[in-house]
Amino acid sequence: MIKRFCISALVVVIVSIYVVFDDVQMEPITHPRFTKITAQGQPLSPWQGPWACVLDHQNNLLWEIKTDDESIHDGYWTYSWYDQGLGKANFGDCYFESARCDTQDLIRHTNEQTLCGQKNWRLPTERELASLIQPPAHPGQPYIAYDYFTHIKKGDYWTNQANVKLQQQFAHLKQGAKAVNFHNGKVVTLPYRNAAFVILVSDITKAYSHAQLSSRDTSTTH
Repeated sequence: MIKRFCISALVVVIVSIYVVFDDVQMEPITHPRFTKITAQGQPLSPWQGPWACVLDHQNNLLWEIKTDDESIHDGYWTYSWYDQGLGKANFGDCYFESARCDTQDLIRHTNEQTLCGQKNWRLPTERELASLIQPPAHPGQPYIAYDYFTHIKKGDYWTNQANVKLQQQFAHLKQGAKAVNFHNGKVVTLPYRNAAFVILVSDITKAYSHAQLSSRDTSTTH
């Protein structure tokens, strides 16, 4: 009887420790640089959601947030690098195009959607994208603030830097574009035909409410 009581007590203690530990792991990490933004352009607290964009106060930019819903923003889709005849069209992989996907396709669809009130979505520069690199908060996560930039994969993400000379095994293809790898935090140069990931960025325009963005909701209400 005593043995059964001790085992039951031990189970309760273990479960309690697990619940406490799990709560700590799930607690969102506040980040003074970033604010979550809804698809309609409303700011959220770090504890709220869903959000479609992230406002980058450091660079005065909006970042697209990837999803896991097979929409145009799904984080699993990949794209070849293509812009107005430069690069390789339709060499990525997605479900929202009749042909295969390229970076120009995603930019066009996102601007037509007016995501977060913006119509000037584009590929980020190398500096802009590399500025998001940071050590992962938890083992196995990509090198980014994952509490804000969900569904980012540990792989290569295109920048807008093109006409870059390719080296080594890709030298015969002559030129490609730069990408940032969120698995190791390095910048690489890839052939245009490579299927890489994309996270779009937008410069804040006058049409966007700066007053609204500056009034961040820092409450803890869910």
